[in-house]
Amino acid sequence: MAVRRPESVLVVVYTAAGDCLLLERVEPAGFWQSVTGSLDWGESARDAAVRELREETGLGPDGLRDAGISRRFEIFPAWRRRYPPGVVHNLEHLWYLELPGRQPVELNPLEHRRHCWCPLTEAIAKVASWTNREALERLRT
Repeated sequence: MAVRRPESVLVVVYTAAGDCLLLERVEPAGFWQSVTGSLDWGESARDAAVRELREETGLGPDGLRDAGISRRFEIFPAWRRRYPPGVVHNLEHLWYLELPGRQPVELNPLEHRRHCWCPLTEAIAKVASWTNREALERLRT
């Protein structure tokens, strides 16, 4: 397995009515999140956001918006083997995609076991990472 770049995107997908798209990872079970993924070496954050949207949901990028916010967080110890030796932090860039309504989603079964569209309050309670909760909280303003 190639080492990953310790930089990623988080793409919060939501509807005009306030429903949020969440994906449950294959591993670990019960780990819910918005669209997310590492930047490839030499890839821009925008290109990664577009790629991850397509790979994880089948959705296109029309309306994709850079929030202009980046957060640094500690990589879960179980996932550190994916990164260069000694790397323990990741830099995550936040993006939003507002859709007029719920859209059909095509999951990548190697990454995610299921998805749900849920109200914002439920999505905030369900996601596993603090950066994802914070990103969802921003939709309240």
